[in-house]
Parts: sequence; C-alpha cells; structure tokens
Amino acid sequence: MSGIIFLSRCIDGLNERIGKAVYWLLLMAVIVCTVNALVRYSLDMSSNAWLELQWYLFSSVFLPAAGYTLLRNEHVRIDAISGRFGPRVRAWIDIFGTLIFLLPVTLIVFWLSLPMVWESIVNSEMSSNAGGLLRWPVKIMIPIGFLLLSLQGISELIKRAAFLQGLHPDQGERQAHT
Repeated sequence: MSGIIFLSRCIDGLNERIGKAVYWLLLMAVIVCTVNALVRYSLDMSSNAWLELQWYLFSSVFLPAAGYTLLRNEHVRIDAISGRFGPRVRAWIDIFGTLIFLLPVTLIVFWLSLPMVWESIVNSEMSSNAGGLLRWPVKIMIPIGFLLLSLQGISELIKRAAFLQGLHPDQGERQAHT
C-alpha cells in the first residue's frame, strides 16, 4: 500500500505544481484583458487575436487547474448531505462518487477529445475570425485538463481507501479547513 500512497503523493505534487503555475497564467489573462480594453477604448483599436488570446488564457487557467481544485478540496460537493455523516461515511461517498461519476466522465471526455485535438494539430486549424489564432493550443487544454483531473481522482481514491484502512489521515477533512 505504501507504493500506491507514494503514487498518490506524486500525483498530488504534479497537480500542486500545475496549480501554482496557473496562477501566473491568470495574471497574464488579467494583463492581456486590461491592455486590450485600454487600447480598444482609448485608441479605438481592436484585434481578434487579442480577444482570442484572452479566451485561450482563460481555458489554460480553467482546464488544467481542475485537478488542483480537486486536490485542494475546493470542488463543488453536496456538503448539506455529506456533512451530516462521519468521516468514514464521507470517505465511502467520495469513493462511490469518484468511481461512478468522476472517473467515467473525465476519462470519456479525455478519450473523445483526442481525435479532435489531433485533427486540429494535423490541419493547423486556424480561427475563422480575421486575424485569429491557431486553434490547437487551446484545444489541447481539454485532454490535458481532463487527464489531470482523472489522475487527481485516482489520487483521491487512494487516499480515501488508505484512510478507511487506517493508513492515512482524513484528507478531505484536513483540506476543507486549510
């Protein structure tokens, strides 16, 4: 079991590093958005490329950070129901939800997004807007984001199973209070 817990820690470390890197992408998105608005309203100039860059940066923040959000226990949950139970029942709810809902959906989206991304790369797909950007850099965020979320789901499964066996602290409870 210690090898699997080590794997969980590696996945947690990966998503932690990606989450911290995404902070910088968020700053870039704010700067691009601000400069674009200032130029558009003060100089009456605009560019589709700058607008698309804003969207791309938003996608680059939102999708890869989904695993980080799950790691930090900041995802949407039904606390009104699960909060009434003890840690062991909550762990079982998390295991059930991860196995029945999270992993199937994330793995399906990951798998189904690969052909779309590949086609976009091979065809050097461009935006249909005048002055638009290449599409594959933003499309590749879909499988990356869902893969990271799937990996974090596996890590959370490992931690909940280890908790139920008495080998790991209640991770959900610890992170909810940090």
